[in-house]
Amino acid sequence: MPTLSVILITRNEEANLGDCLASLEGIAREIVVVDTASQDRTLEIARNYGAIIAEPSDWPGFGPQKNRALDLATGEWVLSLDADERLTPALRSEILTAINHSAQVDCFAIPRLSWYCGRFIRHSGWSPDYVDRLFKRGTARFSDDLVHERLIPNGQVARLKNPMLHFSFMNYSQVLQKIDRYSTASAEQAFAAGKTSSPCKAVLHGIWSFLRTYILRAGFLDGPQGLALAISNGQGTYYRYIKLWQLHNQSQRPDQQDVKE
Repeated sequence: MPTLSVILITRNEEANLGDCLASLEGIAREIVVVDTASQDRTLEIARNYGAIIAEPSDWPGFGPQKNRALDLATGEWVLSLDADERLTPALRSEILTAINHSAQVDCFAIPRLSWYCGRFIRHSGWSPDYVDRLFKRGTARFSDDLVHERLIPNGQVARLKNPMLHFSFMNYSQVLQKIDRYSTASAEQAFAAGKTSSPCKAVLHGIWSFLRTYILRAGFLDGPQGLALAISNGQGTYYRYIKLWQLHNQSQRPDQQDVKE
């Protein structure tokens, strides 16, 4: 019978981790957690579930950190999860069937149903949201992106039917915090790639992101949360481009020590 390793990366994930790990009952031979300086009960919770834990001192970004977790996995199959994601009983059953009857498939994409401040979002570009997460070990690696990393499979990819539940945003404070973190990381990644921006670009991209989410992707069908999500997408895009502009400006300024000399 094929064995399954589940890998996670954590940073102060106490609020989510217990429910995530509980949803793995009966499916995982091993759980691998790579943690970055958690100060809450994250590691205690992980140990209670018998997880293999690594605590590197640095934070290289989401993609490289997930590859660290992948390198510690020993199962024939690997399932990558985030702490705010859950498997349903139907999805657990489907995963077990897939890894036992998948001679021609090396990777499975799992549909994800995401929660946004009071409801699951079924439009707005969030659904259907297929993510490559279940794969034979040795057939895929994660991209080296600092944020919005993706799995890069080598072989054939098939789709599962039952969704995982993604409790991405429980309240608007979390929305604001993630907008700040992700826009900073995205701006740094874009700057490292040689991209530039301007206040005008930031405004235009922000407006386009709102319109695309709310109108083109039918966010209006998701009710008040759809409007709020479209606004937060516009904000996140605006801040990503304005922070990129700021990074470029800072790189053009002479060092303060050089000015004094």
